[in-house]
Amino acid sequence: MTSGTLVAVLVAGIGAAGAGIGAAGAGTAAADGPVRADDGARIVAETGLDGNDVDITIDSPALGKRVKARVLLPENWTRGATRTWPVLYAFHGGQDDYTSWARNTDIEAWARAYDVIVVMPEAENGSYANWYNYGKGGTPKWETFHTAEVRQLIERNYHAGARRAAIGNSSGGAGAMSYAARHPGMFSYVASLSGVLAMRQPGIPAMLMFTNAGNGQDPFAIWGIPWADDANWKAHDPHTLAPKLRGTGLFFSAGTTGRPGPGDPSVAPWDIGLLSEIVIGANNKEFKKRLDELKIPHTAHIYGDGRHNWPAWVRESKFVWPELMKSIGAARA
Repeated sequence: MTSGTLVAVLVAGIGAAGAGIGAAGAGTAAADGPVRADDGARIVAETGLDGNDVDITIDSPALGKRVKARVLLPENWTRGATRTWPVLYAFHGGQDDYTSWARNTDIEAWARAYDVIVVMPEAENGSYANWYNYGKGGTPKWETFHTAEVRQLIERNYHAGARRAAIGNSSGGAGAMSYAARHPGMFSYVASLSGVLAMRQPGIPAMLMFTNAGNGQDPFAIWGIPWADDANWKAHDPHTLAPKLRGTGLFFSAGTTGRPGPGDPSVAPWDIGLLSEIVIGANNKEFKKRLDELKIPHTAHIYGDGRHNWPAWVRESKFVWPELMKSIGAARA
């Protein structure tokens, strides 16, 4: 497809969506089409939403397929701007998709209150890693997709700057922390909400294997076989990589009691959302102990009651949001 054809497809698709985006808004592609990422990843469609917000479809070599991301753009954003904007990446949990944060929180309103770009990329059940695939590598490469392809596409086509922060819930929180450790300096601040932050703690590999098998995946293809492929597990474990987090703002939170918190549904004591949070709370305590030993500054909310679900994550998100914005210099709108 030529760049001129791609422009026509983008503009026609947005016009059909009836988004009402003006000539200078997010619905108009650059004259020579969207700029590609280094590996050839490209935006093949853009659908206008409210205001300047868009859903984009990315043809990803790292994944070997096309997936979507939602991009929230400030009210003063224009395609022809000469300035850049700070950016926050919001990563979703397992068994969900790129619309998760928009469906379960008021993230659009939180974003509108600041002069910031918010990016919510697809992650499926990819565990925020380039899959080991029994030492053969290859697709899917979710880490490459998020930290290289999406980042470059947003920076080259939507004026995102180099000041970045990340927040994630559940596996998205673990992913945010792992990315920060594996790419020191990429993020000014990261926030994990009920994420597994000590992957090699006793019992945790089995829990992760069980969870991924339940998602219909080969649980050994992601990081490898526990202990047998321990070097690869270490290479993705925030607890092991903790020294590389020095200099990055850190926030993490989790519940510990296995009892419902404010806003949680009334469920049986053996509910998986309650039981899993007990394990994750203890896991976050272990991660905090590691940071304390290394004297790495952090903010930890290891609270009591709370299920592994959105009511707790919304509370924690609202608490940490101002600090996330401050860390990247996002001014009040």
